Amino acid sequence: MSTIVPQARPTLPRERPVPVSSPPKVAALFTSPLTVLADTARLMELADYRKHLPAGVPTVLKINISWQHYYPACSTTPWQLEGVIRALQQVGYADLVPVQNGTVVVDAREGEVANKHQAVLDKYGLKSVHLEEPPVRWVPYRPKAELLALDKVYPQGFAIPDVLMGKNVVHLPTMKTHVFTTITGAMKNAFGGLLNWNRHWTHAHIHETLVDLLAIQREIHPGLFAVMDGTLAGDGPGPRAMRFHLKNLLLASADPVALDATAARLMGFDPLSLKFIRLAHERGLGCGDPRDIQMVGEDLSGVRWRFQAGEETLASRGQKLIYWGPLKPLERLLLRSPIAPWSYLASNLYYNSFWYPFVGRRRLAQALKTDWGQLFQSY
Repeated sequence: MSTIVPQARPTLPRERPVPVSSPPKVAALFTSPLTVLADTARLMELADYRKHLPAGVPTVLKINISWQHYYPACSTTPWQLEGVIRALQQVGYADLVPVQNGTVVVDAREGEVANKHQAVLDKYGLKSVHLEEPPVRWVPYRPKAELLALDKVYPQGFAIPDVLMGKNVVHLPTMKTHVFTTITGAMKNAFGGLLNWNRHWTHAHIHETLVDLLAIQREIHPGLFAVMDGTLAGDGPGPRAMRFHLKNLLLASADPVALDATAARLMGFDPLSLKFIRLAHERGLGCGDPRDIQMVGEDLSGVRWRFQAGEETLASRGQKLIYWGPLKPLERLLLRSPIAPWSYLASNLYYNSFWYPFVGRRRLAQALKTDWGQLFQSY
């Protein structure tokens, strides 16, 4: 592995990191396309979601779109979104606010159609809020928490969407690996929602940024919860160029750190060796130590999938050269100046014009033959 890998796995001290005060609960259930909606409601009950999401408060559904194309394990699944909506509406959470965000390389309007989110929202009479579009306002925010990175990346301050403030939030990540953070889940799902188009400026400090964003969420949301879809899990150079694996698993928790730690352990990684999990654990923002997490539902104590996180794509190699490699002195010129769109074009050309047509479509065709693929096409 090249020396430009962002997180050389730290050697942990012999002492255990300082544990959080209240051991969290992570719920796990195996599921099937025939039972997934009912299983999602049961999963959320096992994780005590009503205890953690105050009633009578609007609730944001933070949808994940990592690609405007449908690709297994890449973005929030339609059954994941529908299961959460149905469970919440059935017990009286009437004010639901589905939230989408685009990026400099992902069109969320196109993505919500291709990933069948729009079909689900239409069924339940809901409409997406797109954070980059009016009437959403981005308002300056000064966190109370001591920050690790955001104040250095944005010395003039930063803004967050007004539509998120004062509302519960339910994150809807999928279970997958990531070229920058080893795994991506509940904590990184806030990345697209709380930071604007210039969020890529933080990639050189991505682990610290995720911890800062969790601290902000603790300040602005009355309730915080996450439901993770692992029905088709992603392995390899995620969040796009992955191999899918049929795992038939759902996870949920009110502690994003514990949820991500559980997913990391299942994928075969030591959670506390992942910097963003370890930092959040040490700062008391959640529990990253599996020994202190209460698992309910399925017994997953012996499950290890041996996913691979060290694989790269041409695009990720180039990004790491800029963020942590010999091109680091040129980062501001390449990514924060008028010539920055070259990098967006390069990424789009690689993923949309090369990888997806020549590699991704073959894998997608195999996924669509599975029972989950058939369910996806039924929406």
